[in-house]
Amino acid sequence: MTAEGTTSVPARLGTRRSTMATTQSQGVADTITERTGQAIELELITSFGDVTKAHLTQLGGTGVFVNALRDELVAGTIDFAVHSLKDLPTTPAEGLVLAAIPERDDPRDALCARDGLKFADLPAGAKVGTGSPRRVAQLSALRPDLVYVPIRGNAETRLGKVTSGELDAVVLAHAGLGRVGRRDDVTDVFEPEQMLPAPGQGALAVECRTERAGSDLAYLGAVDHPATRAEVVAERTVLSELEAGCAAPVGAFAEYSEGSLRLRAAVVATNGATAVRRERTIDLASPDDLDTAVGLGRDLARQMIAEGADRIVAEAFAERDAP
Repeated sequence: MTAEGTTSVPARLGTRRSTMATTQSQGVADTITERTGQAIELELITSFGDVTKAHLTQLGGTGVFVNALRDELVAGTIDFAVHSLKDLPTTPAEGLVLAAIPERDDPRDALCARDGLKFADLPAGAKVGTGSPRRVAQLSALRPDLVYVPIRGNAETRLGKVTSGELDAVVLAHAGLGRVGRRDDVTDVFEPEQMLPAPGQGALAVECRTERAGSDLAYLGAVDHPATRAEVVAERTVLSELEAGCAAPVGAFAEYSEGSLRLRAAVVATNGATAVRRERTIDLASPDDLDTAVGLGRDLARQMIAEGADRIVAEAFAERDAP
């Protein structure tokens, strides 16, 4: 079956070079081809986030993995790009649009520990590696007796620090581990009741130039999943209202089911000592009602700001920027 607008000329899909990025991009490409008949070729692009040695918290986090792909989109050297949604800034990029958000994979965080240990069984003082302030904050609230070590690098590099004995455990996105074939390394999984994921975690974003989304690249809509889009729109609105980014200790998780949208959010101090947590469920007759999803995220974030969530975010940024 060939969808309207497809051509025999392979489309150029821009992706970062990491194993995880190419694997998830190839998965999207295969699904588009299966559903529309459009041939797709991957174009490998190096981003600043891939080559810098600085920790993401020092870089501000958001955007460091996507800007190079966006530059290629604007220049017209690629037709569309696939990003991990949690890496995207919440502010829309001028001239670009999210043409599709495929169905989300497992949004939870996962522990990969030595000797098959669960999180509760790690001994006091155990070293746990993570590059995410959100994870450090929520993990510290659960186990303040552990030592949280900032790390970066791809999944294989981080897992290697456990194998070598440098760390007792690392925390990574469950979806990412699955995409690189390392799900067997998972020794524990954090349910949202324990630790809320990053807004958009587990989801991918297909981005292209705005004027092409409704014309020659209209076939990208074949992989859009309306329920996932409604969920991540609500989550990312929380992040936007808090004027935070992926380097902030903000967790948000929305679930659409049978005409309702449930949103949970948390802002936790870096040491885990203080937190603002809110939850709300609203009626959402159709996942296409994105305005209502935005309203849910905005209302919940404003309730949290009234309880001091913005101050926790500001303090986290001040700690990050301190000499």
